[in-house]
Amino acid sequence: MAQGLDLTRGGPVDVTAEDGIEWHQQQQMVVARRNARAVRDGVTVEADRLIARYRPRAGGTPAPAPAPGSEATTGASEIWRLEAEGNVRITTATDRAEGDRAVYDMDQAVMVLTGRNLSLTTPDNRLTARDSLEYWPRRRMAVARGGAVAEGQEARRIRADTLVGFFLEDPPQPGGVRTASAPAPARPPPQPGQPGQPETGRLDRVEAYGNVEVRTATEVVRGNRGVYSPATSMARVLDNVRITRGQNQLQGTEAIVNLATGVARLISVPGAPVQGLIVPQSEEGGTQPGSQPSGGQPRTQPSPTPPPQGRSGRPAERRP
Repeated sequence: MAQGLDLTRGGPVDVTAEDGIEWHQQQQMVVARRNARAVRDGVTVEADRLIARYRPRAGGTPAPAPAPGSEATTGASEIWRLEAEGNVRITTATDRAEGDRAVYDMDQAVMVLTGRNLSLTTPDNRLTARDSLEYWPRRRMAVARGGAVAEGQEARRIRADTLVGFFLEDPPQPGGVRTASAPAPARPPPQPGQPGQPETGRLDRVEAYGNVEVRTATEVVRGNRGVYSPATSMARVLDNVRITRGQNQLQGTEAIVNLATGVARLISVPGAPVQGLIVPQSEEGGTQPGSQPSGGQPRTQPSPTPPPQGRSGRPAERRP
């Protein structure tokens, strides 16, 4: 079962590296170099270099560094921070996170990825970011900052300055779009054949902040805030909403987007009228051959009256 990228569960940490492992007792840290690898409770961290910082356990007495290859969990020391540098990959059987550098703080229960090509991939969704990518296993939450993108199945995508993803503890249930303040609906117990343990790789919802952009096959919906439910494929965009389809544009304060059908709908709000610019000739910005106005009636052009014909079929001469 998917356990998420959680290194806070405790247990031994098995460490291997091609260039050996160094113990620095004064700094209370262990350094593994070149193709370094640390494994703890089904979570694997791989990087060019790994630094494990340890300390005496609460209520214990100082102890020497952990034995080679593992943390002495039965002794008086514990690893409280793990740092990974260069080609970082953190994986489980179902999830994968990548970046240039990662810091895993066991006390705060948070992993922070920085560098280039930041990504967090789960069985059904993928989060990417430019500035940083955080994963909070106890809160079942991921935060993507800077040019953040959430991609789901069938090329469904939402983009924003910041995306906050909340993961389900069990398979998603049918339902509408739910905001962060709305209570979670009661979920029935697992049915026969369904997993009864948590699956942290499934997204419950994604909240978007700043320069929100939702794309369908024909439309682009932009706003300042939004929330997206992968289970229902519904997105709600709020605040300075603009729906663009070719040269056509609608403006309002709230929109509902069905990413499964590609239909976006503006919601009328009292005191905030819906406005729009409609170009009827074409969705692509120009009149196409054989196109018709939006009213459905063919547009006809007046044709000049042909000159009168003589018996021979030639134009008849006009006499003064």
